Amino acid sequence: MPWCEPCDRELDADEVTTDGMCPVCGTEALEHRPSPWWFKFLAVATVIYLIYRAYQGVTWVVHHFQHH
Repeated sequence: MPWCEPCDRELDADEVTTDGMCPVCGTEALEHRPSPWWFKFLAVATVIYLIYRAYQGVTWVVHHFQHH
């Protein structure tokens, strides 16, 4: 779905001009709406958390087998 950033709205495919511009403001229509900053932050925080938990799991296994 084409997206116009300055207008902050989705455009129908038939609304976009033949050269790929928004009919209202004249800027180039994007292929999709960009992800919001909070979604990117959440994705990065999730990856960091999962790496931390994997590290905890590995250290637990190492310590568990060293003491037995």
